[in-house]
Amino acid sequence: MAAAAPPRPGGFVLFLHGSGGSGDESRAEVAPYFAAPELAASVRLSFPTAPTAPIACYGCNLLCCFAFWMLCKARGAVITAWFGVTEVPITAKTVRDEKEVLKAVDYVHALLDEEIASGTSPSDIFVCGLSQGGALAIASVLLYPKTLGGCAVFSGSVPLSKSFADKVSPEARKTLVLWFHGMADGLVLFEAGHAGCAFLEELGMTCEFKSK
Repeated sequence: MAAAAPPRPGGFVLFLHGSGGSGDESRAEVAPYFAAPELAASVRLSFPTAPTAPIACYGCNLLCCFAFWMLCKARGAVITAWFGVTEVPITAKTVRDEKEVLKAVDYVHALLDEEIASGTSPSDIFVCGLSQGGALAIASVLLYPKTLGGCAVFSGSVPLSKSFADKVSPEARKTLVLWFHGMADGLVLFEAGHAGCAFLEELGMTCEFKSK
């Protein structure tokens, strides 16, 4: 049996971009907030890029949604996406292909397992995401069997049905969640974010919701 890695100091932040984005774009936007010397020296950042997938109608605002969908159909376009989306805007009742969501969750869990195996304490790991990345972030935290340092969701939603509540371990329920959502968001509606946070609170989790 291989010896356990020695404790690794500092924190680890995993940031998941939205549909149509990339890890490089997220790094350019997010990394500057960690540029202060004390943070740069103690926080490791990771910005993975989702695989490409055909998405019928996503990555557009509400007004151009139909035109974007027709263009994608005509060109057979593919964009980066963690899982498929069948409709926009995303509402509190939007249904996803949960098999695709769980496949993406497994990918995130592999990244977390690798970081923990390298010596990072789960309490020093933070999973964050924007839009679809935010949905994947919270799904990954809910189904991870350890208590993490925290999760930050930016204009995301919970992409799993309430039937998954029984699969959320007591350890996962202790992970703190900070949820930001814009009231004028036309892609992931405010109701979806608000309902997501309410669902977490039903699980007994601490979710601080901030809107603008």
